Amino acid sequence: MTAVTAVTDHTDQADRPDDPASRAREADGIWDDGLIARRAAGAGGNGAPGDDDSAGTGSTKTGDRGATGDEGPSAYEKPSSYEQSYEQSSGYEKPSGYDNDGPYEAAAEATVLYEGPLRARLDALRELIGLSRTRLDSATLAEAGRVLDEAAARRRLSDRHTVVAVAGATGSGKSTLFNALAGVMISETGVRRPTTAAPIGCSWTDGAAGLFDRLGIPGRLRRRPLQGADAQALEGLVLVDLPDHDSAAEDHRRHVDRILRLVDAVIWVVDPEKYADAVLHERYLRPMAGHAEVMFVVLNQTDRLPGDAADQVLDDLRRLLDDDGIALGEHGEPGATVLALSALTGDGVGDLREALGQFTRERRAAARRVEADLDAAAARLRPVYAADAGPAVGRARIGLREEARDEFADRLAEAVGAAAVGQAAERAWRRHANKACGTPWLRLWRWYEARRSPFGSIVAPATRAPVDEEATARARVEHAVRTVADEAATGLPAPWGQAVREAAARGAEGLPEALDELAVRAGLPQGRPPRPGWWPVAVFAQAVMTMLQVVGGLWLVAQIVGVATPNLGVPVLLMLLGVLGGPGVEWLSGMAARGPARRYGFDAERRLREAASGCGRARVLDPVAAELLRYREVREQYVRVAQRG
Repeated sequence: MTAVTAVTDHTDQADRPDDPASRAREADGIWDDGLIARRAAGAGGNGAPGDDDSAGTGSTKTGDRGATGDEGPSAYEKPSSYEQSYEQSSGYEKPSGYDNDGPYEAAAEATVLYEGPLRARLDALRELIGLSRTRLDSATLAEAGRVLDEAAARRRLSDRHTVVAVAGATGSGKSTLFNALAGVMISETGVRRPTTAAPIGCSWTDGAAGLFDRLGIPGRLRRRPLQGADAQALEGLVLVDLPDHDSAAEDHRRHVDRILRLVDAVIWVVDPEKYADAVLHERYLRPMAGHAEVMFVVLNQTDRLPGDAADQVLDDLRRLLDDDGIALGEHGEPGATVLALSALTGDGVGDLREALGQFTRERRAAARRVEADLDAAAARLRPVYAADAGPAVGRARIGLREEARDEFADRLAEAVGAAAVGQAAERAWRRHANKACGTPWLRLWRWYEARRSPFGSIVAPATRAPVDEEATARARVEHAVRTVADEAATGLPAPWGQAVREAAARGAEGLPEALDELAVRAGLPQGRPPRPGWWPVAVFAQAVMTMLQVVGGLWLVAQIVGVATPNLGVPVLLMLLGVLGGPGVEWLSGMAARGPARRYGFDAERRLREAASGCGRARVLDPVAAELLRYREVREQYVRVAQRG
C-alpha cells in the first residue's frame, strides 16, 4: 500500500478540552428519588435544543427531527450523579474534553435514536435506580448509572456518525486493516510490539469532533481517509484504531477498556495463531455476547494459511463464538458478522467495507449498543430485583398472605393475654351476678371465711404480671414479629428481604411496652358489668325467699315464747320454702348468667385483640407493606428495563 500523508480533519482543534461549546454544556444534574423523578418528568417543560452540534464544529443539523423536537425531555435525559460514584468506586476515568454533565437543552437538537421502546426502557432504568437508591448500595447501581450516563451523552451527539473501534491482540494486524479501510497510512505498523500506543481516529464525514472529544482522542490523532468511491461508501463512519488489548503496557489496556464502553460497535481482529486466545474470549467476547448485533469478528492474515485451511480456521472460530454465547448473523438472523480477509493483500477487505457501509447507513448502531448495554445491566441487576423462583411463582409469593396477618394478630393477642382477660371478664360478670342474685346467708359465710383466711388480703387478682410472665410476653412479641417478617420476605431477593426485615424490626421497637399500655386501657372495663333485663326479677325473688325465711323464723319464735297461737305447719312451710327457694333462685340465676357472662368475656377479649392487632398493624405491618409496595414498583420498572420491544 502506498504511504500517503493522512489528511487531518480541519474541523478539529488540538485537544479541545476548553472549547466554548464544552463549557456551555456544563451543568449539575442530580438524580432524585423515583417518586420525585416521576413528578419532575410530568412537570418538565419543553427543552429548546441548540442549533449547533455538540462539539461546536459548525456541522450541519443531523437529520430531520422535527417530529420529536417539541417533546418534553425524557426522564433519562437528565444526567446523573452516578458517574462520579462509579469513577470513584471502579477507577473509570472520563477522558478530557468529554462532558456529559450538561442538560439536554444546551446540546444539539434532539435525535430520534432513543424513541419508542428504547426510550421507555431508559426511563424505566432511571426510575428503577431512583427507587432503589436507599435500598441498594451504590456499587450495585453504579454500572446501571453508567449506562444512563453514556446513553445520555451519546444522544447529545451526532446520529449521522457510527463510531466503530478496531480491537485486537498484539500482532493481529488491526492497524494494517485500519489503514486498508482508510486507504492511507494512518496507523503505524511494524514488527515492534506494541505498535499502537494511543487510540487513533478516522472520520469519513465532517462533524465528528464531539464524538472524538467523548472518546478522549486529541486533535493530533484525528485523521481523514483517502477520498474516493470507497470513502463515499463508508460515509458517516468513524473508525478508531485501539492499542493492543493484551499489551504489556497497562495504559494501553486501560485505553481499550475505556473506549470499548463508549463506541457504537467494535471490529475484533484475530489472526490464525491467537483466535482462540483465552484472554480475548474470557475477558471480552464472552462478557460482550449480548452485543453481537454491534460486533464484527474478522479473521485476518488468511494469506498465511495454505489451501482450505482458512475455511477450517473460520469454522473453528465460529464454533468458539457460539460457545461464548455470541449469536452469529447468518441467514438473515441478527448477530455478529464473521469474515475472513487479508488486510495485507486486500483479499476480503471489500466484503468488510461493504458490510460496514450498510451497517453505517442504517444509523442504528448507537441505539443497538444502548439496547445491548441495557440488556447487560438488566442481567447484572437480576439477582437484586428478581427472585430465584420463576416469574409467575415469584409474583404469587410477593406480599403477606391473609393467614399470616391473622397469625400475627393471634400471636400478639396471646402475648398481651387477651384470652386471659376475656376469661377474667367472664368470671367478674358471673361473680357480680352471684353477688346480686345469691342468698345473703351464703354471701355472709363467704365474707366470714375470707376474713378468717390468712391469705384473704391477696384473694384479689394481681394487677401486675410476674417478671417471668413479662419476659415470656416480650419473647412472644419478638417471635411474632420475626415470623411475619420472614413470611413477608419470602420470595424476595436478598436486599429487599433484608429491607422488609429491617422495617419490621424498627416497628417492633417499643411494641411490648405499647401492648402493655393497651392491656391496661382496653382490658377489664371500669365499673360494674351491665345488668340483663331478668336481673331485677331474680333479685326480687331472692329477696322474697329471704323474707319468707325471716317471717317463718319469727313466727316460730313467737309460738315458742307464747305470743302466737301454736301452729307449726305454716311457719315451717314458709321457712322451708325460703331455705330451698333461695339457693334455687341462685342456681337458676347462675345458669341464666352463663350466656351474658360469656358474651361479656368475648367482648373484652375482642376489644383487647383488636387493640393489639391495630397496634401491630400500625407499627409492623404497615411499614412492611410499604416496603413490599416499593418492591412491586421497582420490579415493574425492572421488567420494563429487561424487556425488549
